[in-house]
Amino acid sequence: MNAPKEVIEIVNKLAEKKASYSINKTLILAFLAGAYIAFGGLLAIIIGGGSPEIAAGNPGLAKFFFGAAFPLGLILVVVVGAELFTGNNAYFIPNVLNKNQSINTVLKNWGLVYVGNFIGAVFVAYVITHLTHILSSSPYVDSVHKIALGKTSHTFLVTFIKGVGANWLVCLAVWQGMAAKDTTGKIFAIWLPVMAFVTMGFEHSIANMYFIPLAIFEGADITWNTFIVKNLIPATIGNIVGGALFVGMLYGYLFSKENKSVSA
Repeated sequence: MNAPKEVIEIVNKLAEKKASYSINKTLILAFLAGAYIAFGGLLAIIIGGGSPEIAAGNPGLAKFFFGAAFPLGLILVVVVGAELFTGNNAYFIPNVLNKNQSINTVLKNWGLVYVGNFIGAVFVAYVITHLTHILSSSPYVDSVHKIALGKTSHTFLVTFIKGVGANWLVCLAVWQGMAAKDTTGKIFAIWLPVMAFVTMGFEHSIANMYFIPLAIFEGADITWNTFIVKNLIPATIGNIVGGALFVGMLYGYLFSKENKSVSA
């Protein structure tokens, strides 16, 4: 297992590598990540959303089933390789703290990856899910509508805070994945925090790029404007804070090689 200081060194090298990608490569890898997260969402709906009797009698168990299936997406992103906006919220921060990369480099990557993630997630929502009618019948379509209506019903502040919680755990999952040295260890290290954030009902902007557009395609009474204003914007801001501040900045400060006084 890699120690925290070793994880930071891995993170720094990965951030430099990510910054060197061409625009086309970044967008393609981001499209794949958005699609992978969407596949995790699809699996979660089939398993968790397809169990209304369990949800009625034991809602906590149904939420666990939903959360237990969802990590497929991040596992694919980390093990196979792709560019995920929420993970990248933390990756670049230690290098920025040490002035090895500029904030402009970070913002360029985040912007490109965010767009690519959106395209990938909506592609799976419309082409892979909606056009194939996988979730068009009950109880699945009812679950799709319920998820999206719930996610667009909160205040800006509540969704923002839920976004902080989601990406705090997602980036810890990525950090743990880099601490593990074998594929089995990486899978379990990623699975546990992601399962937790989904089961607890936090807000992940890239996952919501699948869940809410899918509900719109499946006839939910939600507009694209409602999706963006009521969920995507506050969730995205919260995700940035959760990943960049609570993982990238704090662990970068504590364990960067340059910060000998703290890491000693």
